[in-house]
Amino acid sequence: MTALAAVVDAGGASVTRLLARVEERMAEIAESHGALLGRYAGDTMSAGGKRLRPLLLCLAAGVPTPESEDIVRAGAAVELVHAATLVHDDVLDQASMRRGRPTVVARGGRALATSTGDLLFSRAFAELAQVGASPVEAVRILARASAELASGELMQRADAYDLDVTVERYQERCRLKTAVLFRAACELGALLGGGDSDVLARFAERIGIAFQILDDVLDIAGSPDQTGKARGTDLLDGTVTLPLILARQADPLLARLDLRALSGQREVESVCALIAASGALERARQEALALVAQAKADLPRLPGRQRVALELVADGVVERYS
Repeated sequence: MTALAAVVDAGGASVTRLLARVEERMAEIAESHGALLGRYAGDTMSAGGKRLRPLLLCLAAGVPTPESEDIVRAGAAVELVHAATLVHDDVLDQASMRRGRPTVVARGGRALATSTGDLLFSRAFAELAQVGASPVEAVRILARASAELASGELMQRADAYDLDVTVERYQERCRLKTAVLFRAACELGALLGGGDSDVLARFAERIGIAFQILDDVLDIAGSPDQTGKARGTDLLDGTVTLPLILARQADPLLARLDLRALSGQREVESVCALIAASGALERARQEALALVAQAKADLPRLPGRQRVALELVADGVVERYS
């Protein structure tokens, strides 16, 4: 059993049922806006990963999780925002592949992809507006995270090709680009289930940053079969991540690197090999593991079954990249 499968097992049958209902709700949303947008929105959501954010929301609401339409709608809302950001990121990056599939922008063009992302984003807030318990607070939580996601994207654009990016600025970018939506999922779960919002928010932000660091390691070390995209895609995009920051400290050749001068996949592969040889990938991985350990250290304040399930989530973040 994988660590994330163990999470669902630890969370109980209610988590399995709720996640299935979240999938059904997202499919209903995709199909409710006509054939064209529905096809692209549906394809985007059906391509989507482990549903880690709805899972976090369910566990943050308690174990066993209360089975309610409010939790289903909130789970769908966080995943809709996540899907919207992926579509918009692909438009900005002119990306051709996502998770091994052609992107919406590659298949349908910039205008259709932008509209698809806008649809997913707007429907997320429409879902939260229908939550019976504290809808205003629920919308506030997701609105805050959405504003931070946009700030993170702007920061990443401002940092493009800038090899002077510090570790601290990189980690803040990870927090904004990735961790805040993990945090929002946990805050929404705590809101709907009455849990300890502060503890859950800190846990979520730490594992979110670790998740992004490990994803950036995988961009350098992973195969296209594993990542669904070419190795070193971030380098070609001018995105400076922790492995490159650390590798430049250890390798004088990389310290003189000009990302704008990279002209093709062969050169990118050579840079990836130099980064790996510098020891930077293991150093970055250790940084992520330290964040996961800090996240788990806060959990003893939570009830037993909930704590065990969330510890397994943290382990699953690491397992994905091991």
